Amino acid sequence: MSRRETPSDYGSLDEGRHCNYYTHDRALQFELRRHCDAAELDWGESRLREFGELIGHTVADNADVADDNPPTLRTYDKNGEVVNDIQHHPAHVENERLVYEAGLVSDVFEAPPGRDEPVSFPYHFGQFYLMEYAASMGLGCPGAMTAGAALVLDRFDDGSLQEFYDALTARDYDDLTTGAMFLTERQGGTDVGANEVVAEPQDDGSYRLYGEKWFCSNADSAAALALARRPDAPDGTQGLSLFLVSTHDSAGEPTNYRIRRLKDKLGTRTVPTGEIEFEGAEASLVGEPEDGFRQMSAMLNAERLYNSMSSCGVMGRALLESKVHAANREVFGRRLDEHPLLRRDLVVMAVDHEAALAFTFEAVAAFHRRQRGDDDEAHRLMRLLVPVAKYRTARMAVDTASYAMEIKGGNGYVEEFVHPRLLRNAQVLPIWEGASNVMALDVLRAMDREAAHEPVLALTEERLNAVSHPVLEDLVATVRSEHDGLASAMAAVGAGSSGYAQQQAKELTDYIFDVTTAAVLLEDAQWQLDHEDDARRALVAREFVESSLRSEDARGITGGDEVSPSTFDAIVRYAAADPAERDW
Repeated sequence: MSRRETPSDYGSLDEGRHCNYYTHDRALQFELRRHCDAAELDWGESRLREFGELIGHTVADNADVADDNPPTLRTYDKNGEVVNDIQHHPAHVENERLVYEAGLVSDVFEAPPGRDEPVSFPYHFGQFYLMEYAASMGLGCPGAMTAGAALVLDRFDDGSLQEFYDALTARDYDDLTTGAMFLTERQGGTDVGANEVVAEPQDDGSYRLYGEKWFCSNADSAAALALARRPDAPDGTQGLSLFLVSTHDSAGEPTNYRIRRLKDKLGTRTVPTGEIEFEGAEASLVGEPEDGFRQMSAMLNAERLYNSMSSCGVMGRALLESKVHAANREVFGRRLDEHPLLRRDLVVMAVDHEAALAFTFEAVAAFHRRQRGDDDEAHRLMRLLVPVAKYRTARMAVDTASYAMEIKGGNGYVEEFVHPRLLRNAQVLPIWEGASNVMALDVLRAMDREAAHEPVLALTEERLNAVSHPVLEDLVATVRSEHDGLASAMAAVGAGSSGYAQQQAKELTDYIFDVTTAAVLLEDAQWQLDHEDDARRALVAREFVESSLRSEDARGITGGDEVSPSTFDAIVRYAAADPAERDW
């Protein structure tokens, strides 16, 4: 079946807003065709289109207002009583109501209207990605933690916290409770085993928490998960238990914790991130005692995936802004997107965006199989793909947002445009849920403890074995060679000393991303050729392999042709590509 897409006309837009983000993101549409079944898309595509329209107009406009009016904290009332009152601008509150009532969280836990079962995680993450086009981490961060907290309760709670689960997954905004993860402590940071918050048991089976948490995003959450140590528990992570603490206790009174202040951050201004001091806050044990770190890790893996999808969303919005500007701006008698150098830059940005999406959706697919079934291989696969995705896409988002600002020129540096906010928000992505070094070391741990590299190598081999089209033959040969190289690199790291493994951790993580992404893109290309009679994805795969895996003499500056108009239209404007019309 042929899908001859009409090239997108970015010159018809004034800027990357007041448009339908779903309609303009055919890369997302492709990923959903690959990862959602036909029945789900038959039901959901019109809803995604409506959601893309909502985000591109009302939510994006509100996000501008909310970012200029960040949340404020009133710690005490007029009588000196602790109230922990965080006030959000009405524009932000309206945005929350709109996205949550559109099923952002609820649909993946409970069957939405018109379906007999919840949506898949690929569909859910696709909706989350679209929301991030609004450039408002104040929606994405709490939304991710709300879903993450619900996942933890769904998996580990014995039913005693059902009311919190119901509130976290509520479709009606007035019934909704947002979640949070209070993990970091000042003296511990990345070393979670050094946490000092203590949990004192009470006669009624509840606990009281004492101590401080240093970075608490969504600080006014009414369902925050926190790690603490019970009396006589062992030191280190093995002594930590997981607790749910709320803004109000079981009697409806403000619980005993104090938000000392909100952080004054570079970006993510609509996210209230605070320092919280527990002064006997009522809390409930989640799951088994002294198993808190493992249970929290389930949420942490989810948060890292949401972080990766946020990175992809930043890249998507930044790329759209650049495409629109280049199609409308005239320089030296020609539109910017008619100049060879900028054409090449837009191709690179578009390929990076699709590579990030392809890899992240592969990780989401493994996450889906793990959540919806007891799939050990999916778990091992996820354990490696998730930190790799988080590590690489976060850095790609920063680079893409920065270059989009450069393309926009001086106006891109002015706060009235979205570019400064995109860049400020992107800068937190390599930090949230573990910085780059933490992710690279997590890759080593997953390889050492769970042999998680084995299913990743098998996945890559499986993808390459599915590719048979003649136009992809040379690319497959290159990726097969690098697949062998990756296997050798993994073996060398495994056989070396701990110090050597850590020294090479980032290089190995990049290598995993490059080889796996190339294989996924090539299988995507085969699928598109077979099912849609279109070689567009093949062009994307070719550009990615050439830039990421092939070593070239003289850095590739050895002569050749510029990016052709047809290649530019296919990759940047989503035009269809005929393999018979190209010299592969």
